[in-house]
Amino acid sequence: MQGVDSYDVTVEEDLGEIQLIKIEKRKYWYQDDWYLKYITVKTPVGDYLEFPCYRWITDEKEVVLRDGRAKLPRDDKIQILKQHRRKELESRQKMYRWKEWHPGFPLSIDAHSHSELPRDIQFDNEKGIDFILNYTKAMENLYVNRFMHMFQSSWSDFADFERIFVRISNTISEYVMQHWREDFMFGYQFLNGCNPVLIRRCTEIPKKLPVTMDMVECSLERNLTLEEEVKQGNIFIVDYELLDGVDANRTDPCTIQYLAAPICLLYKNLEKKIVPIAIQLGQKPGPDNPIFLPSDATYDWLLAKIWVRSSDFHIHQTVTHLLRTHLVSEVFSIAMFRQLPAVHPLFKLLVPHMRFTIAINTKAREQLICECGLFDKANATGGGGHVQMVQKAMKDLTYSSLCFPEEIKAKGMDSKEDIPYYFYRDDGIKVWEAIKSFAEDVIHIYYESDEVVCEDVELQAFVKDIYVYGMRGMKASGFPKMIRTRETLAEYLTVIMFTTSAQHAAVNFGQYDWCSWIPNAPPTMRCPPPTEKGTVTIEQIVESLPDRGRSCWHLGAVWALSQFQDKELFLGMYPDEHFVEKPVKEAMAKFRKNLDEIVSAITERNKNKKLPYYYLSPDRIPNSVAV
Repeated sequence: MQGVDSYDVTVEEDLGEIQLIKIEKRKYWYQDDWYLKYITVKTPVGDYLEFPCYRWITDEKEVVLRDGRAKLPRDDKIQILKQHRRKELESRQKMYRWKEWHPGFPLSIDAHSHSELPRDIQFDNEKGIDFILNYTKAMENLYVNRFMHMFQSSWSDFADFERIFVRISNTISEYVMQHWREDFMFGYQFLNGCNPVLIRRCTEIPKKLPVTMDMVECSLERNLTLEEEVKQGNIFIVDYELLDGVDANRTDPCTIQYLAAPICLLYKNLEKKIVPIAIQLGQKPGPDNPIFLPSDATYDWLLAKIWVRSSDFHIHQTVTHLLRTHLVSEVFSIAMFRQLPAVHPLFKLLVPHMRFTIAINTKAREQLICECGLFDKANATGGGGHVQMVQKAMKDLTYSSLCFPEEIKAKGMDSKEDIPYYFYRDDGIKVWEAIKSFAEDVIHIYYESDEVVCEDVELQAFVKDIYVYGMRGMKASGFPKMIRTRETLAEYLTVIMFTTSAQHAAVNFGQYDWCSWIPNAPPTMRCPPPTEKGTVTIEQIVESLPDRGRSCWHLGAVWALSQFQDKELFLGMYPDEHFVEKPVKEAMAKFRKNLDEIVSAITERNKNKKLPYYYLSPDRIPNSVAV
């Protein structure tokens, strides 16, 4: 039972200047936790002082609050305030401890289960995030559980997949079902699907992909040689090298599962659309690793594309989504709680972007990606493969790769004129700029010079924690060990706020749209990749695709992962008033105005589009990683 109450307490005597307020709750014979939002004090002269709390008050724990004005360590002159600041961090550091979940991973929270977490960061209702419950519920909603008794059996043909598909249809997933075999649709997903982060401009054809002009001539439209097309910047590449040598799922003795590590070459045609022109399914060229081409037999080419889509799904789930949004955001969260007290302006700025992140990740380790977890049920990278993938992907987890505009540029994908249909890039840069401008505004309120940044010992400890424990002290990660200027600080905070909000939204909420039509994103393959041309039949393709049971689990998962929370807070919505000062309130209002303009521009662009792109529209970007 939840009720919201306000209480008035009147004090007769003059208390002088109030520095701190202490709250404690008496213990009753039953557990009766109290969530306190804030306390407002009206002084005898009629001023109001806000004391924000936004924490649970539990038995026998006293909570000591400071008023809402944000203060840097240097601003505290009084001993009692310095001491309060130090004590808060000491107790937080005991509560929020680092732990290694797997060797080489970014460190995560030291807790085996959601119930062990500090009360303040737990979900309000644990049932809401029970993966097992949600997936099963999703499968019931999708009406697919009637196929579960045929777990190991194959579908009879592509149309048969529609039997589990039709229950929920929205425009994009239906469009995918109708057009998934087309080269245009295959190419489009590298730009605007749910994994739009891999495609890069090809500056030279790699030795390991011996494509010749003869092979691709019929795909090129400009009367140029392949070399000239490369020079002109019309050739793009996606390489799934990371999957090479990763062990496929062996948890089910009845179904052997397979992985591949393809390389896909793409071409920008005269309409400036990106289409595939060559696919090699393994990393080592040779007679048993042919290069598949659009000019091959229909089913040869289709199966090659399906293998690429399956590989893309694996990289998306484990690297793009799990490592580069969930695990990284958890590092930011833990470091924030350990090193920034509630009175610090950067704690107040960041805390809305950390809501439920440690909780959702803990729950995932408990049910989803643990040994024998749900992830093992339908994914070829389950049973340990995903662990190897994260370990391998750590070397590419660099600071600059989390700086959105820099990463786009590094891949040679920044020119709007050149690659006009890359909406992920266009919207992402707008949102990045809006967040950065907000971060700069807040920094300028509290840090009047670079010197003040250097002297902020709490900020430096926060940055160091992220480098040492999150990035495991790897120099090559390019993560700063300390921050010396306001400009670098603005970028650093933008990385944190953008990753936890926009980046996660871009790669999470499109999963039902793009992955619910199973042949477009097979979570596992049950036959090895073809080693010769001219033998593939439709029957073989259906035999390779996931069986009925795995299809159903997969569908339940992508549906559940694509849902917003009940009372979702979207970018720029800050209902908890951690900040009380007027300049910050003005900065927030300006931020919201900028975001509203981006929403309008995106809505306008999407009008009449068969495939609208909306994952980076700020009204669809939750503040934090919470699903």
